[in-house]
Amino acid sequence: QVQLVESGGGLVQPGGSLRLSCAASGFTFSSYAMSWYRQAPGKERELVARIFNGGSTYYADSVKGRFTISRDNAKNMVYLQMNSLKPEDTGVYYCKAISEWGQGTQVTVSS
Repeated sequence: QVQLVESGGGLVQPGGSLRLSCAASGFTFSSYAMSWYRQAPGKERELVARIFNGGSTYYADSVKGRFTISRDNAKNMVYLQMNSLKPEDTGVYYCKAISEWGQGTQVTVSS
């Protein structure tokens, strides 16, 4: 079955950086788009970034120019490099593939 395991979250000051990782298994990783979503307290889950199987990418307007999504098909991994973090980036970040979700990793941006 599809398994997605996120890691790399934590507490960071505004302006700082974090790199999230998602380890995927149970499906043909290279054939599918991979996505990162986030959910802030009291808000709906929202799409942050997506990378398609051909390598093209999509970013939410709120993170364009600050976040970079990438994938390593040899390792079945997807990454989210987050730079210039803002307090409004705080939330639980989820990896998604097909219709399956990981358990999430908490990102807190605070001084």
